[in-house]
Amino acid sequence: MATRRRQQFIHGQALWMLATVLVLAALNALTLDLFFVVSLIGFLVVVELTAAVNVTPQWRSRLKWLILAGLVGFAYIVVRRILEILPSGLI
Repeated sequence: MATRRRQQFIHGQALWMLATVLVLAALNALTLDLFFVVSLIGFLVVVELTAAVNVTPQWRSRLKWLILAGLVGFAYIVVRRILEILPSGLI
């Protein structure tokens, strides 16, 4: 059962990231920042959709560190974008 859930998780994330690249490329909006943010959203969705109800396998308990790293990366992107928008003399 755990192996099937793990395979579903890996396949779901790989498909999400492939679809992200294809859609962003088709929209001519493929940037590393946008790819990272949309992939992070997909990662969080796939984590929730493949969650076990009663038991948490050990491999899933390690996902919290990936989620934390993703949120730190997201915060970095948001701060950088805000600093780009603000006038140069403000800070």
